[in-house]
Amino acid sequence: MSATTDTIEEAVKALRAGEDEWSRTPLSGRRALLDQIHALTEANAEEWVRIAAGIKGLPADSPLLGEEWMSGPYPLLTATSALAGSLAALEAGRSPVDGFTIAAAPENRSAVKVLPHGIFDWLLLNGFTAEVWTKPGVDASTVRAKAGLAQRNPEQTNGVGVVLGAGNIFSIAPLDVLYQLFAYNRVAVLKVNPVTDPLLPVLEKIFAPAIERGFVRILTGGSEVGKELVDHPDIAAVHMTGSSITHDAIVFGTGAEGVQRKAAGTPLIDKPITSELGGISPTIVVPGKWSKADLKFQAAHLATQRLHNNGYNCVASQVAVISSDWAQKAEFLAAVREAFQQAPVRTDYYPGSAARVSAARTAYPDAEAVGSGGERTLIFGLQADEAEEALNVEYFAPVFGVIELPGAGADFLRQAVRAANEKFEGTLGANIIAHPATIKSLGAEFDSAVTGLRYGTIGINAWTAVGYLTALASWGAFPGHTLDNVQSGIGVVHNALLIDDPERTIVRGPFRPSPRSLVNGELTLAPVPPWFVTNRTGVTTGRRLTYFAASPSWAKIPGIFASALRG
Repeated sequence: MSATTDTIEEAVKALRAGEDEWSRTPLSGRRALLDQIHALTEANAEEWVRIAAGIKGLPADSPLLGEEWMSGPYPLLTATSALAGSLAALEAGRSPVDGFTIAAAPENRSAVKVLPHGIFDWLLLNGFTAEVWTKPGVDASTVRAKAGLAQRNPEQTNGVGVVLGAGNIFSIAPLDVLYQLFAYNRVAVLKVNPVTDPLLPVLEKIFAPAIERGFVRILTGGSEVGKELVDHPDIAAVHMTGSSITHDAIVFGTGAEGVQRKAAGTPLIDKPITSELGGISPTIVVPGKWSKADLKFQAAHLATQRLHNNGYNCVASQVAVISSDWAQKAEFLAAVREAFQQAPVRTDYYPGSAARVSAARTAYPDAEAVGSGGERTLIFGLQADEAEEALNVEYFAPVFGVIELPGAGADFLRQAVRAANEKFEGTLGANIIAHPATIKSLGAEFDSAVTGLRYGTIGINAWTAVGYLTALASWGAFPGHTLDNVQSGIGVVHNALLIDDPERTIVRGPFRPSPRSLVNGELTLAPVPPWFVTNRTGVTTGRRLTYFAASPSWAKIPGIFASALRG
């Protein structure tokens, strides 16, 4: 056997032995493990962000380092705390959702209100809310009875799972490992993406207690290592993050034979595979009467949805849907150009980015290059048609397009929802931006539009990435995809309340930042969010939020507020 095979065999052997100990580890011991991982995440947060900056080519003084705090150690800290809370509830004979409001949602669904939960959420994320919706026909009592998933019977373990890690957002892989351990009750081997190899020492430190007991193993290597793991007879299940192309290569193989297998519905693997894949992630901009400040802020919002992490996000918005009849259309598009032009310059660290930008510009020769880096690309005049490349190809790069549909009000919104459901590839996330007065005037029509969107996370005046950052929310594609038409994937992750088979997460945020929100009648204190690419204090705010998540304290609140308000 090769050295790589030896390493894989050693890892799987250790995990098979570790599974036995995992089955004998009570809920109290599992909570203790989460507490250890939590403490080690805090202890290694600075090193994590420093290495992440090196991978992404960010200088030590870059304002964009706030992204690495907020999408790196911060969500791992909140997830470990939230999961520990769910285990504590089960240990006490309660449901993890006890203490959370469960309300009726449209079309016989139930909605678990997960944000805000507690006074600190209310203060730090004032104006933001999140709900996890069930599928139709699930009532509150069923939600309570089934929450907890495999941790309701912790002694019944489910083998060894493999996680094929992402290379773009550095908390994805560790969060996916936690989901294998706690949602599925599987020990897990993580094969990190080669982009993230420099983070291996940090991940090994953070997961050291789980590694020592045989609950987790972490391996490096290319696609050949991933394939050997997936094919290993002692691997019970697979989870991956990436593109639908990578998914199909794993499930059906590559080349003509892979195409034939997919068409015939004969996958290469015979074990369960869950996935979180990308998509086009549209943003529907509902026409209304906006102030100049509103236009500028929401243009920056769009730029953030695309340019955060330079566009290398599975849920990066790739296309805006706007009304061709909107009186402020030209003014808004000018603000969008300016926002893309002025956003901080960054390197194209993710493999293949330049080639994907070039391909987009070849497909759209009239596309506009904006910004001093030369990569940012705006495409106007897209059509809501299945043949439109920008609606079917996830560029995973700083490329952003605009579709114009006629109409206003409910008529425009119905058309936009229909296009988002029927013409766009992927179902991971969709965003709606609408003035509060417009939402109020649309009433039931707006609610119907939200219900009608078939996406796993829907953001209303909030980027869907807020759902990713909310540990108690579910994260994944809209349910119903199959191996041969996987779209944005199968299954969910995060979901720290361990809700059984959720359908979607609905996130809402303020249309304006404070203090303009208060002046205009929105009762929210939220300033410009720290994840905005235009935020001037994102590094300080992100760092302070991270250490607050590590050990919440009233004494830390003033410093967070002071930094956030300067952003």
